[in-house]
Amino acid sequence: MTPLLPPDEAALAALLAGAIAPLAVTGNATKSAMLRPVQAAQTLSTAALAGIPLYSPKELVLRAGAGTPLPVIEATLAAAGQQLIAEPPDFSALFGTLRPATIGGIVAANLSGPRRIAWGATRDHLLGIRAVNGRGEVIRSGGRVLKNVTGLDLCKLLAGSHGTLAVLTEVTLKVLPAPEAVGTVALPVADAATGAAALAAALGSPYGVSAAAFLPAEAARLVGLPGPAALARIEDFAPSVAYRCGRLAGELGGGAERLDDAASRALWRAIRDAVPLGADPAAGEAVWRLSVRPSAGAAAMAASGLRGFLDWGGGLVWLAGPATEATHQQVCAAARAQGGTWTLFRAPEALAAAVAVIPPEPAPLARIGAAVKAAFDPRGILNPGRMAAGR
Repeated sequence: MTPLLPPDEAALAALLAGAIAPLAVTGNATKSAMLRPVQAAQTLSTAALAGIPLYSPKELVLRAGAGTPLPVIEATLAAAGQQLIAEPPDFSALFGTLRPATIGGIVAANLSGPRRIAWGATRDHLLGIRAVNGRGEVIRSGGRVLKNVTGLDLCKLLAGSHGTLAVLTEVTLKVLPAPEAVGTVALPVADAATGAAALAAALGSPYGVSAAAFLPAEAARLVGLPGPAALARIEDFAPSVAYRCGRLAGELGGGAERLDDAASRALWRAIRDAVPLGADPAAGEAVWRLSVRPSAGAAAMAASGLRGFLDWGGGLVWLAGPATEATHQQVCAAARAQGGTWTLFRAPEALAAAVAVIPPEPAPLARIGAAVKAAFDPRGILNPGRMAAGR
């Protein structure tokens, strides 16, 4: 069925005000297989709400329509030597889509790449939003500077809400200069526990590590590395990167090697996009993301019994394996045992509809969440069932 494509915010508001049935809210539908299948017969796309009405390189601020493709934004920033701080990923290969993600979809899912360990998540760099709630009311929050929030911070509330509270129409983001050079220190390690210890040492060093990941043997081979390795990235001016990589490699010892700029950029782009997981959508496997304290990442991956790799210094555990309820329960138990949480990131519809794709909330939090949902979307028409059954 052809999606509804409102040409502007006013048309979107009128459409939602008059909606009589639930809607599946998307940008370019690149993440439709993420979390649970939406219980709606009609799709609403924000793809027509595209464009960059404001970009001020000197003020490090960019405002874009929610439907603006991520590559368009990245190209605009690159032309001025700047970048999105949170390094949002491109999961087109992971989800088996050929379309580019939109900036609204990135914000709605609060997706961040390897730089999150050093610079924070996408939501942390969101300065302002415009959106339309389930009543058809236009809402806005924030502006063009970081400290501009009084009362409820709608930017952080809507970032990561997956379109269940309101439909984003415009986002304003803080940006930063892109690094002149990128270097990586690659330390061969025997196992995940040793790798995680090396990541902790790298992040605790004074050399400004901006990303830290561990790749087991199978994951390492998928990105052209000879064997399991702990990886630490440094970004800055070329002389500084060369000096700091050399010092860090010397302190880590153990045969640590340095990767040059081109190799480093390709490697971290692959890690950002979960390429080392080797989770071909055609294989029918499920994909999980576990969030644990960095020191617990190796233990959580081992307890899951699945193949995977560690990012964010060990705090993000990527896993792939059989799309069964038994495997899902095993993964959930591994996360809980380490005091962490899980997300069933990608799965066949039958599995995603049958299990909790994120940890159930305690009753008090669930009541607050239900009250927020009722305030923003009292008729329950926005992405029903995306995050939990009946929500």
